[in-house]
Amino acid sequence: MISSHMPGQPDASPSGDDARVYSGSVRDYLELFKPRVMSLVIFTALVGMVVAKGHLHPVIAAVSLGLIAVGAGASGALNMWWDQDIDARMSRTAKRPIPAGQVTGSEALSLGLSLSVASVVFLGLIANWFAAGLLAFTIFFYAVVYSMWLKRWTAQNIVIGGAAGAFPPMVAEAVVTGSVSWDSFILFLIIFMWTPPHFWALALSKSGDYEKAGVPMMPNVAGPDSTRTQILVYTLLLAPLGVVPFFMGLGGWTYAVVSVISGLLMIVLAVQVYRRREGAAATKAEQALFGFSILYLFLLFATLLAEHAFGLGSGFDVGPRLVSGII
Repeated sequence: MISSHMPGQPDASPSGDDARVYSGSVRDYLELFKPRVMSLVIFTALVGMVVAKGHLHPVIAAVSLGLIAVGAGASGALNMWWDQDIDARMSRTAKRPIPAGQVTGSEALSLGLSLSVASVVFLGLIANWFAAGLLAFTIFFYAVVYSMWLKRWTAQNIVIGGAAGAFPPMVAEAVVTGSVSWDSFILFLIIFMWTPPHFWALALSKSGDYEKAGVPMMPNVAGPDSTRTQILVYTLLLAPLGVVPFFMGLGGWTYAVVSVISGLLMIVLAVQVYRRREGAAATKAEQALFGFSILYLFLLFATLLAEHAFGLGSGFDVGPRLVSGII
């Protein structure tokens, strides 16, 4: 029998769901929201709120933060619905709720769509419609632009698609002020530039998985050596960019020290990935960079949060406002 299913499109036929018995638990449905990604969204959005130059009632801030998280989780469910075919082929994702047979694709789609609409509408009613529109664009970018287009058709999927994970600080500032500024845009750029070296460090060791699933990840398309070079280039750009908030007056002296030291460590690890290209040494270097990259981003944003929330150092106007002054 010839299938009418097109490549790159999930199997939407009801027979697939009817043929299996689904016994999803609450935990399975929560896994649709990609909790690890959601936690990063909540954290970076919280920092975006705290550093924003404005005032917001704590209840409105808390509810808005929750709605941003719901929007992120909804886009994660839509991503899992669309990617259910390739998730089933990859060892890293085969245990996700849909390929594991715990949740149906139609359930993930319904949940993702309903929560997307609800998060946007309620954010507009509770905060403002500019922030709601920015959240809607973020969901659309991740679920449609990245998941349905970039991920399956170009090796630049992570580079361009990384914007989706970088938007939360801007959405959060929009909640507080009704607009976005260079402050949240710099936070966006830091996350945007951080994503390729972070993810490609993992992709180097998982290239077989991506090849089996037919996903054009950079190591499979350009080769591992080219990927290592690009990891080093992006890291060399990221490290000085991570210090920029100090010169904008967004971060204080504590932030300056943390960003410089952690940025240098990122460079050292990226150089090791570039130089160690075979065997266990290469794998160890890739894992070290991947693990530290998570700590790197956490340190930058946690330091900004501490400076602004707890008054550590001079977190508001320290240092010459070079970047904002030039712009």
